[in-house]
Amino acid sequence: MERLPKIGIPLFIGVVILIIIIAKSTVTIDSGEAGVLYRTFGGGVVTDQPPLSEGFHFVAPWNKVFVYEVRQQSIDEEMRVLSSNGLEISLDASVWFQPEYDALGKLHQEKGEAYIQRLLQPAIRSATRAVVGRYNPEQLYASKREAIQKEIFDETNLLLEDQYVQVNEVLVRDVSLPSTIKEAIERKLRQEQESLEYEFRLTKAEQEAERQRIDAEGKATANRILSESLTDKVLKEKGIQATVELAKSPNAKVVVIGSGDDGMPIILGNN
Repeated sequence: MERLPKIGIPLFIGVVILIIIIAKSTVTIDSGEAGVLYRTFGGGVVTDQPPLSEGFHFVAPWNKVFVYEVRQQSIDEEMRVLSSNGLEISLDASVWFQPEYDALGKLHQEKGEAYIQRLLQPAIRSATRAVVGRYNPEQLYASKREAIQKEIFDETNLLLEDQYVQVNEVLVRDVSLPSTIKEAIERKLRQEQESLEYEFRLTKAEQEAERQRIDAEGKATANRILSESLTDKVLKEKGIQATVELAKSPNAKVVVIGSGDDGMPIILGNN
């Protein structure tokens, strides 16, 4: 009985040490994450094997595990860049990205846990400056946002080639110009719209005038042809036909009393 306390204390200490060792020897990787193993006595960061996947893992207590989020993430960037003519443009963009899963060990070894600040953000800012510098403020304001997005995306991916980070999308949320430049562009756009509207009305008027001219020429030609075809004999024949038709009418009383100067019958009478 006297030996129990002496045995119990070392046993208690041993259990505590065992618990600490077990706690240090296990790691749990949450969903959407992966772990990079660092072997203290075995060559450092493990780059020739896949990272530790989601779930529970045993590791040697003297080793370390660095946990990274590997699902798609987003960062927002507010930048001030210069246009092609040297004017300062404010641009807000969102970038969707994720680290390359199979290269997570190399990313940790070469760039570290702060890879977003050290690698991704500088690449995005550099790409944005290069792209915006190709356009003037009017192009940026009016019609080039989709083109800018794609070019920033392509430029960023070019800068991040073989850097173990995958950019999925670049979204330009807003492009802000100095107020004076914005007002001048809006004025110019209104004037261009009014000019186009005037040209449209002028074209319609010219088309209508041309239509009327062609119509008038057609009528004049028809009248000329008809006039040339109406000889005296034809007119007399038409007059006789009309007289005969009129005489047949049950509602008319017709009296023929000779002929007129032109040889046509003279008709008297009414209903």
